[in-house]
Amino acid sequence: MGNIKISDVSMQWSNVLEMVYESRIDSVGLNERVNSLATRSIKKDSKLEALNMIVTMCDLTTLEGEDTEGKISQMVAKAIKPNPLDTSVPSVAAVCVYPSLVTIAKEKVQNSNVKVAAVSSYFPSGQVPMESKLLDTKYAIDSGADEIDIVINRKAFLEGDYRKVYDEIVALKEVCQDVHLKTILEVGDLKTYENIRKASLISLAAGSDFIKTSTGKLSIGSSRQACYVMLKSVLDFESLTGVKAGIKVAGGIRDAKDAIRYLVMINEEMGSDWLNPELFRFGASSLLDDVLKQIKKLKTGAYQAGYYFPRG
Repeated sequence: MGNIKISDVSMQWSNVLEMVYESRIDSVGLNERVNSLATRSIKKDSKLEALNMIVTMCDLTTLEGEDTEGKISQMVAKAIKPNPLDTSVPSVAAVCVYPSLVTIAKEKVQNSNVKVAAVSSYFPSGQVPMESKLLDTKYAIDSGADEIDIVINRKAFLEGDYRKVYDEIVALKEVCQDVHLKTILEVGDLKTYENIRKASLISLAAGSDFIKTSTGKLSIGSSRQACYVMLKSVLDFESLTGVKAGIKVAGGIRDAKDAIRYLVMINEEMGSDWLNPELFRFGASSLLDDVLKQIKKLKTGAYQAGYYFPRG
């Protein structure tokens, strides 16, 4: 799938508003469906394939004040070769850093398929004037970012100013052009399924290539229920526009078993088209270590200690 172009996708505000105010969620039915999907299992002979698929969908992230060139180098090395002693394990999808570190990350990923993503628009709060968000995003792109992760204006959203949320994303997409735009909803702040759906539809209509659950900076991160609401929004958007958008789940996904539940949900509800890193991602660095352990277990029959895998 090519990146969504704002000229092709941005919908008239009246159409967006109609979609937003039609957002009603049957929470009982939603929970029943999500819980039902959680009981599905993957056959043993398909598990290794699923685990390798999860690796290709992972974005490794470091977003700390202590980030150094050495730390970025370690993370990129792990992204390219998650298990240096098993070259059959694929690379991850991307590494994600602050804009000031994009140049370093870009240099380190050379000659690999790993993309460099940058958080922008003053992640994670987004509480700055729009001019600053635009400059932050332009700086990351000029530094070589392949993908941009922004955060919706939750203040405007929670105050009911949906037009402002929409207009900001449209403006940021115009800066991004062909650079992949992932829009973070921060579902922990949105509280309700209806709000998650509204934010999803606004973000998609404004031109986002991906919608993402969380920044990973709140105690409440992703949930399968939130993902379910988002995937239904993506499907509704596709039926209206013919455009496939992606989903990224982040925050609180720490083991392979949970990640496989997400894969089952995506496959059952959206179809196999979405089972690739161009349309589905995990933003959970700690998840990768458990997936590597499970791959090792399937191949050797024994679990490997955590320190066996290099830290990113």
